Formats: sequence, structure tokens, C-alpha cells
Amino acid sequence: MTNTALLNNIDHQDLKVITGHGPDFGDNINQTPVFPTEFTEVQREYPILFRKDETGKFHAVALLGLDKGENLFLSESGWQAHYVPAIHQRGPFVIGFQNQEIDGDVRREPVIFVDLDNSRISRTHGQPLFLQHGGNAPYLEHVSHVLRVINRGAEIAEPMFAAFEAADLIEPASLDIRLDDHTSYKVPDIYSISEERLAALSGAKLERLHASGFLRAAYLVLASFPNVSRLIALKNAKRAASAQASP
Repeated sequence: MTNTALLNNIDHQDLKVITGHGPDFGDNINQTPVFPTEFTEVQREYPILFRKDETGKFHAVALLGLDKGENLFLSESGWQAHYVPAIHQRGPFVIGFQNQEIDGDVRREPVIFVDLDNSRISRTHGQPLFLQHGGNAPYLEHVSHVLRVINRGAEIAEPMFAAFEAADLIEPASLDIRLDDHTSYKVPDIYSISEERLAALSGAKLERLHASGFLRAAYLVLASFPNVSRLIALKNAKRAASAQASP
């Protein structure tokens, strides 16, 4: 963000946010970060994969397409899924922290910052952030929830992956997709949960994973893999529509 400001209902009373989805808003990507706090919703729609960043740390992504810059859930009418990943719902907002005095104690409290240069920001159309006579509009309440999902998810991602590694559950994954005799895709450098090792967990390792709350997350990752079939169906429908449109 380049021109950020602490959101408030005095300076930003008339701000509105365009809430659609499309390439102009950065939605045309084939993978997007997802957080443990949204795995339940994500696994119903998208395959959840793990990748390593340049420092070797794992992070979770949802697979949205097969070609670079391709989001198969994106159409001219918007994002075609029941759940849109939180990072694409947050709009021009991020959570920050400020010291605030509460009952004589100074605490670091979460606050919302807005990018005033973001292409979603408008003064004339879109969803209002504040009610006319004060208070947060429903859209801002939704954004606050989404930002909490992202913030809390970012906090627990590292201990989740540490728990997966301690239980020896993460393994390199192979995702080879064949559309026809001439067209195939291989998604490189991905990892997932070992179904075999997860099923074999017992004793202290199983108890620790369950106590940490991450056992369910491991099963949700595995439950997301059948969504690869949905990606294939969407890709084939896109190819068929393109072939039909060609002269």
C-alpha cells in the first residue's frame, strides 16, 4: 500500500468500496494464499496445497487455475464460487496495531488502515463504509471479520506447519493433470499432507496434534484434493467455449 491512512468515520465518512472481482483488482492469478482459519470454507471449493517461500517456510495456497494468470473461477460476472478466499475479500484494507490506553493500561489494539489509492476506492459508487448518522456499515463489519480471519490465520500458520512437521506429515506432492492426448499440466514444487502417515498416527504424536487443534486442519487439506476434478471441468469448459468462439 502506498497511500495508507487510519480508517475513521470523520475523514472517510463518504468513502465507498467497489466490491466486484476481476483482473483490474488483481484476481487473475492461478494460486492465492489461504489461511488455516478459512480451511473449512476453502476445502469445499478449491484444492489446498503447500508451498515453500524463499526462506524455506511453508505456506498454504488455493489452486485457482492451471495456466499463469488464470483464475478459472473468474468470469465477466464476477467470482463464481460460494466462498472467495479472504485475501480477495479484504479489499483495500489491512490490519495494523496501535497503542491505546484502556482503563489506565496501554495495550496494542488492532486498527484498520485503508489504501486511498486502491482502485476499489470511490467517492461516488460502491459499498459505503459508514452509516449516514454514525456507526459502521454492514460492509465494513464484513471487512473487519475478514481481516480477523487473515490476522489470526497468519498467527497460527507457523505453529500449524511446525506441528505438521513434528508429526512428519508433510510430503512432496505430485499433481499431473491430463486434459487430452495433447494437453497436460504439472503443478511443480508443491507439498501436501501424507494420507498414509496421517492414518498411521498414534500415541503421543496423535495426541499432540489433536491437542494443538491442527488435526482437523490436516484432514481438511486432504479433503480438498477432489476439487482438482472441478478445476479440470472448469478448464475443459473454458477450452470448449474458446473453440466454439473461434472462426
